[in-house]
Formats: sequence, structure tokens, C-alpha cells
Amino acid sequence: MGTLYYGMHSFALDDRLLSHLQVVITLKLRRGEHFFLSWRGDSTIGRKRASVWIDNGVPIMCEYEGGRAPAINRTWITELAESANSSYGLMITDETIIPIPIDATDVD
Repeated sequence: MGTLYYGMHSFALDDRLLSHLQVVITLKLRRGEHFFLSWRGDSTIGRKRASVWIDNGVPIMCEYEGGRAPAINRTWITELAESANSSYGLMITDETIIPIPIDATDVD
């Protein structure tokens, strides 16, 4: 479990999710684009959902528990980036699993 530090706040996130968010956040902030980062929380602790305004003027840091960077799923990055352009902002979603087509010539 990694941690996203944003200003004076910290948010515990899965390392894989955090690495994908880092890519999207970097892309948006390099372009000077500001946006909301939104997610659904754990209803067992009373947090239904939350949103944070992401802006170049606030310090941001990603801290990972694991030592290796995960492979990046480009489809998930695309979905996250597209949501960041919406009026709701960057909505954290589950990773899209891309089925790998089996080439009929490779089947024994």
C-alpha cells in the first residue's frame, strides 16, 4: 500500500493504482491543467466519496511500499486521463483487464 501526499494530506492507495495516477497527474500538470481527483471511500468508516482539487501550486509526492515499478496498463491510463477531462474530474476506477487474443496459428 502506497501513499499519495498532497499538501498537508495523505491518502493510502494501492501501489499499482498510485503508479497509474502518477502518470496521469504528471501529464495533466505538465500541461498546466487543474482537475479534481475523486474516489469512492470505504463506507465502513463513514467515507462514501471524496474529491481533491489537484493544482500545480500544491506539493505532491507518491511513496511506494514496493521496490519495483509495475507495468503500466495503457488502456487504464487512457480511461483515467479521459475521466480527468470530464466535469467530475479524474475518477479512480478499477483497472481494465485487456484480454490477449490467441493467435490460431499458435495453438497446438
